Amino acid sequence: MAAVIWIVIIAALAVAFKFLAYPYVRRQLESSTGSESQYRSELSLAADSFSGYCIFRSEPFKKQLKARGIKLTIVNDQADYEARAKALLKGDTQMAVFSLDSLIKTGAMLGEFPATIVMAIDETKGADAIIAHKGAVASIEDLNSPDARIVFTPNSPSEFLSRIVLAHFSLPNLPEKWWVHADGAADVYKMFKAAKPGEKKAYALWEPYVSKALEEQDAVVLLDSSRLKGYVVDVLVAQREFLSKHPEQVREVMETYFRTAFAVGRQKDGLVNLVRDDAAETGAERLDAKLAEKIIQGIQWKNTLENYAHFGLLSGKEAAGLRHLEDMITNVTDVLVKTGALARDPLAGKANVLFYDKILREMRAQGFHPGKALNILDNAGLGADVASAADLGPIQAEKELPKLSDKQWDSLAAVGTLNVKPISFARGTARLNVNSRRELDQLAEHLRSWPTYYLIVVGHARAEGDAAANVELAAKRAEAAAEYLASRGIGEGRVKPKAATPSGSEGEFQSVSFLVGQLPY
Repeated sequence: MAAVIWIVIIAALAVAFKFLAYPYVRRQLESSTGSESQYRSELSLAADSFSGYCIFRSEPFKKQLKARGIKLTIVNDQADYEARAKALLKGDTQMAVFSLDSLIKTGAMLGEFPATIVMAIDETKGADAIIAHKGAVASIEDLNSPDARIVFTPNSPSEFLSRIVLAHFSLPNLPEKWWVHADGAADVYKMFKAAKPGEKKAYALWEPYVSKALEEQDAVVLLDSSRLKGYVVDVLVAQREFLSKHPEQVREVMETYFRTAFAVGRQKDGLVNLVRDDAAETGAERLDAKLAEKIIQGIQWKNTLENYAHFGLLSGKEAAGLRHLEDMITNVTDVLVKTGALARDPLAGKANVLFYDKILREMRAQGFHPGKALNILDNAGLGADVASAADLGPIQAEKELPKLSDKQWDSLAAVGTLNVKPISFARGTARLNVNSRRELDQLAEHLRSWPTYYLIVVGHARAEGDAAANVELAAKRAEAAAEYLASRGIGEGRVKPKAATPSGSEGEFQSVSFLVGQLPY
């Protein structure tokens, strides 16, 4: 018994020495015979090879962070958003990049949101598109068929672009299983090339395969991300616990990013060279200058001022129409819920819990300027005062749609019919009721996110009774809806009321419908 006890004691002491005492002695020895690190902190940022994140991987960005004593490791997880979210949850990574839809979906999957948005990175403007063969699918309206399908890559911006179509356009005959899955844009492009004549399929892909597909003579763009505002947006997030303990380190990363972007933007061919170098580093397809320029045109990087606007730090006029981040999160969540990607809103209507504006608020109040530390600009006037819009660079606002002649209205290319609940009227009247006003309010909100589309408001009336009076009633109903949209900030120049030929006797013939049109791509 005594021998056994002594053996146990000796074994316990040996284990304690191996796992406690020895590591401590070893660390002490290493410390006494080593040197102090040039870095005061080490961070990891999870991302993938998308060109929009090239600034984070750039040498100028790393060098500036190094000068601040921060070592940043980029973890390429090959766009595995689930793994990315779990790494944040465990604290294995301190920061990450997400598209808004992928952030919301992974948070819903985990049952919590381990990170919060601190900065908007970019918004795609044509880099993602849904393309079809014109002979089979000439517009979104042609997808309203039980034979139609949309080909996309799961968990990608192309899937979300497809869901936007499903959420906002009326396609009641599209089947419940409306998708065909593919493995990346190259695979989608391969399916597009191999499509049979008359096959009702649309193909969601991204650059450089968008440009390659459009080289086909019969290719047509049904929708691309340049037509949207506030949907296909990439953001930088910080792990909540890390942000709470080390907000100064998150701010240093953000300021260094803005400074790097500012400096690259002022160099001739700066972005082109950066995108090409980044593609070579990440192992993506080698890019020539022309293709790199095409990719750049499809990505709208967000500058400091635009971040102030998205986080609600600028007044309405100063924001130049940029959507508040809270509204963007709400709209993206709405698409995911409507199309069945989510069973319910995981934020329970509280989109504000998903972003943190304090760092940007402090930067603005303290007059941060991305060119100041680089000696690009004169420091005069950039002290404690807030930098002006002219100092920080312009907001890339959408241009107001030009007014059209009657002939141009008639020649608009049809896009599709919007999925809006019926705007109903009492029999024989053109008065909007409370429910109809509510639906028009929601439509106006959506139209602000679709700034490049024209809207034809079509009034309907029953065929019973005097034909001329019915046409006049249909016109008045269309005018009432159009005037209400104008009162909600939708420019009169992009909305045209029109009366449909009275037909039928059911309730659906005493309402208005909404057709979307566009100038040719």
